[in-house]
Amino acid sequence: MGKSGKGFSFLMNRAVFIDRDGVINRATVKDGRPYPPMSLEEFELLPGVTEATKALSQAAFKLVVVTNQPDVATGIQKRSVVETMHQTIRKSLPLDSIKVCYHVDDNGCHCRKPLPGMLLDAASELSLDLSKSFMIGDRWRDVEAGKAAGCKTILVESAYSEKSAQNPDAVVSSLLEASQLILAQSI
Repeated sequence: MGKSGKGFSFLMNRAVFIDRDGVINRATVKDGRPYPPMSLEEFELLPGVTEATKALSQAAFKLVVVTNQPDVATGIQKRSVVETMHQTIRKSLPLDSIKVCYHVDDNGCHCRKPLPGMLLDAASELSLDLSKSFMIGDRWRDVEAGKAAGCKTILVESAYSEKSAQNPDAVVSSLLEASQLILAQSI
């Protein structure tokens, strides 16, 4: 904590919020919709992810994965499998936090993207300045959550047949490209 004038000021951190499936790891696309890996054996980091996260971390960004995992609520996926995948990610990448929403839209929770609950919770826990932070995702839900939290948004292009993301601040082909934009202060 830094001292400023007569009082104390809190040092606010900048963050990069990163969606998981389709941005950090390969998603399976069926009928134009993305699906997460069903097992640890299917879990595969995308090219450039390790390089991107290391560069962002070295530039003093807090890194927070924010992921909707509704298949747990519907019984398609076991929570223990998701948590094992997250342990693997933590061992491979310099992350500060992983936030997970296990709900479906009908649950009406505050954490399910496109609502910004996971970002807001992380901001509170990690003393984040959301106006100096970024949300990187491959779906409209990610862009809307980032905008609702007050972050700049970067859409990783995908070939999904679903609602389009509205007015992201940038569109890129990968997390690596997104990290390069952020580090070059081009966004």
